[in-house]
Amino acid sequence: MTNSIIANPSLSHLPFSPIRTMFNAAAEMDNVLHLSIGQPDFDGPAHIVAVHKRALTDGHTRYALDAGMPELRQAVADRYNQLYDIRLKPTNVLITTGCCQAMYMAIHALTCPGKEWIVTEPAFVFSHVIAQAGGIQRRIVTTPDNGYQIDPQQVIDAMSDNTCGILLNSPGNPTGAVMPVETLTPILEEAARRGIGVLSDEVYDRLILDDIDYPTALVHAPSLHHVVMASSLSKSYALPGLRIGWAISSEENIVALQRMHMFISTTEHTAAQHAAVAALEGDQSCVANMVAAYRQRRDRLVKIFNETPCINGYSPGGAFFVMPSFPACTDSFDFAMRMLKEIKVCTIPGGAFGDSCNHALRISFATDIDTIERAMEKMIPWLEKQSS
Repeated sequence: MTNSIIANPSLSHLPFSPIRTMFNAAAEMDNVLHLSIGQPDFDGPAHIVAVHKRALTDGHTRYALDAGMPELRQAVADRYNQLYDIRLKPTNVLITTGCCQAMYMAIHALTCPGKEWIVTEPAFVFSHVIAQAGGIQRRIVTTPDNGYQIDPQQVIDAMSDNTCGILLNSPGNPTGAVMPVETLTPILEEAARRGIGVLSDEVYDRLILDDIDYPTALVHAPSLHHVVMASSLSKSYALPGLRIGWAISSEENIVALQRMHMFISTTEHTAAQHAAVAALEGDQSCVANMVAAYRQRRDRLVKIFNETPCINGYSPGGAFFVMPSFPACTDSFDFAMRMLKEIKVCTIPGGAFGDSCNHALRISFATDIDTIERAMEKMIPWLEKQSS
């Protein structure tokens, strides 16, 4: 007889995160250099924090409307309309507890038990929710040899009558890969033609490190009827703790997701929603300044990779991650843990993001240049030793 009251077998599809395993091990050690953090290292912009404080002082501590404050839904729509010259309405927006809640609801809403999701690998660990919802993952593997780019024809060829969803993530976690418009558009067009839902995780959409126009599903999908885009304040504005995100889709889809939302979180932190309005409507130089810093760090890492034979690197186009492979690495979990214990540099094992990634490590450059330099000074001799 079990001592647990947990009876739902679907929970067995949600593994304990290997990312937390690395963090927990590092927490037991002193002077660890972290190339593992999945959140910005910058403080929240002062003008946004000030609005958050003032909202609390002014008594904005009661429930907001369940779909989100009307002012915030309007601000989200306006921000994307300005960025991409599109015509979203507030009714195309549902405010959620971070990007993760938007994705969780979309996955459960789109999934029919036994139906397939097409997922590109490496995939962020959140993809396990597909199995928990009763779906089956059909993974398409990408590699660092071409910067983890996908051939759109592979995705199209994988579509079938049994496909209920396609999960896209650009810029990607853990790779930083940005999907070009030549890849995104045919996938979205064929999915719409077949009536397949696309969940586009665009939480890093403002962190574009190359001089390109970011390809978003909001622009390149034939309509929003077959697309749910998920994003948040967390990465673009360095405000992950406020837990404000959103889903964007057709009005009909948003109403359906809103019904789920009422039974999950009811509404989001009211004062944080006021701060989110300030973030989206205020001075955007804070975003540009962070992107400039990430670009400098990315460029430094890529230069180091190019000069180091035992690292198979590439140049990520966005976010603050890169996931090079290492010839000496055959078990990324053991490799990452040994490196942490022997030289006190913490990374994330690539195997956390798919079986094909067990030769790789996710490196975050959401840290200062000095930490990156010191970590690389330790890592390169250690890596060379493993390769000898």
